Amino acid sequence: MQVRTKIIAVVLPLLVGALVTTGSSAFFVATNAVSRVTTEFLDFKTDQLEQYVEGQWQILLENDLTDRADILLAAQAGIEIYARSVLRSETEVIFAVDLDNRVAMATSPVELTPQELAALRGLPETTVREQVVITVDGVERVASRFDFEPFGWRVFVTETRDAFYRDLDQITSRTVLVTLASALVTALVLFFVVKRLTAPVSQVVHAMRSIITSSDLTSRVQVHFQDEIGEMSQTFNVMVSELDKAYSRIKRYAFEAVLAQKREHKIRTIFQKYVPQELIDRFFANPESMLVGENRELAVLFSDIRSFTSISESMQPDVLVASLNRYFSVMVELIMERGGIIDKYIGDAIMAFFGAPVSGENDAMAALEAGMMMVESVELFNREQLRLGLPEFKIGVGINYGLVTVGNIGTERKMDYTVIGDMVNVASRLEGLTKPYHQPLIFSEFLREPVGDAVVTRLVDTVAVKGRKGGLRIYTAKRALTEVERDAWVMHNQAMDRYFSRDFADAARGFEQAAQSLPGDELCTMMIDRCRRYQEVPPPDEWDGVEVMTTK
Repeated sequence: MQVRTKIIAVVLPLLVGALVTTGSSAFFVATNAVSRVTTEFLDFKTDQLEQYVEGQWQILLENDLTDRADILLAAQAGIEIYARSVLRSETEVIFAVDLDNRVAMATSPVELTPQELAALRGLPETTVREQVVITVDGVERVASRFDFEPFGWRVFVTETRDAFYRDLDQITSRTVLVTLASALVTALVLFFVVKRLTAPVSQVVHAMRSIITSSDLTSRVQVHFQDEIGEMSQTFNVMVSELDKAYSRIKRYAFEAVLAQKREHKIRTIFQKYVPQELIDRFFANPESMLVGENRELAVLFSDIRSFTSISESMQPDVLVASLNRYFSVMVELIMERGGIIDKYIGDAIMAFFGAPVSGENDAMAALEAGMMMVESVELFNREQLRLGLPEFKIGVGINYGLVTVGNIGTERKMDYTVIGDMVNVASRLEGLTKPYHQPLIFSEFLREPVGDAVVTRLVDTVAVKGRKGGLRIYTAKRALTEVERDAWVMHNQAMDRYFSRDFADAARGFEQAAQSLPGDELCTMMIDRCRRYQEVPPPDEWDGVEVMTTK
């Protein structure tokens, strides 16, 4: 056998083995790092979701709302919204299976076969984070999970198996290609230079064995000669250097991605308590746009607690704060469920708006539904107040609809995302009118127009609010009316038409007829007295039915 053949037979396996071993070492280190990052990221989302669910449950426990089915449903809906916010790809799905083997919550439509449901519920309980492979809609998914006993949920945070292992598969294929290519190049180079290899060959082999033994990609082969052996050594150094750079980039990119996700999530978690989620999304998408205001049509809602000063004087400060917090929790939830944004708290008052930063399908209707629900919910709130021996809360809600300026208003040191304009002032005045007209809810004709006939309304009066010229028709509404109330409201509205036509006698009879169906109705009584007064002393010819308000 020729020396060349012997050298090739000895050196070639060493070189190829070195390449394969080095590539394999880099492969396993890289795949372990990426797998660890991917797994930790999935577990991180699971931990965040579990903490959020437990936090929501603690809020319910602290406010003694765990027996309220509607509040539980609202809390679970909030959990679903939060779960969507942690998703970062279209292939991720978060869902929960309850004790009845039903999908209780899902960030996107999930259809499970009975066999899949049985398999999910049959998983053993665990307190340690671990990944399991499950089948959802016939698709294999890698999932991290936890059980939440108060809701009877088993929650799964999942990613498709293909997406979960995509980076690992790419690393595998690229490592194989690089290793094969390097081995082929080494064999060709060796074939042409082997006859010139002498003593330095053993030194090169020794250096390569040292790299293989230590698995240290930072090690390099020393180049002794500027010839083929030196070129082979230099080629090997470049290959290992590139592998080392690639591995370092993978680790750096993975680490930076996790840090960026954590920073963004932390920022969102902090600021979501103060500004709307939609506003945060717009800020991350286009920060410069948040410094510019815009004119937009939307609905503004003001609510206030009647005689709050007297109530506060009769209660201990800590008890008062607890009652206010329970009251705000109920009212804010009702507003936000219908797409409203809490602008600010003004003492015991709430200011909210509907239609910014994202317009809804019908912001006027959403605002009116929120106002009617707030009036109804106060009755449930007062039952708890009476049970605790505390005074009842009576509220007034005023709503207006129209063009406002919305955006970040203030200075660089302190800004608020808020709305300003005449329409906002009118909304505040409407809330004040709930006192003299003895109505818990009053809204303007500008809101009545986009709502249309979707809600039965009652015309209250035509007024000129303080600080504004011109008459404005104001209305009230209720979510549920009996047939008797509905007929009485129709009679009242017809009587209002006769009143504005100066037919005060006929209008008075209409109000009296409506009052018979609405015992103790103060609005009918007020209009009857006004009609009788105008019968005795008719208004001037230029009278247009507008009541001028001199107070707020």
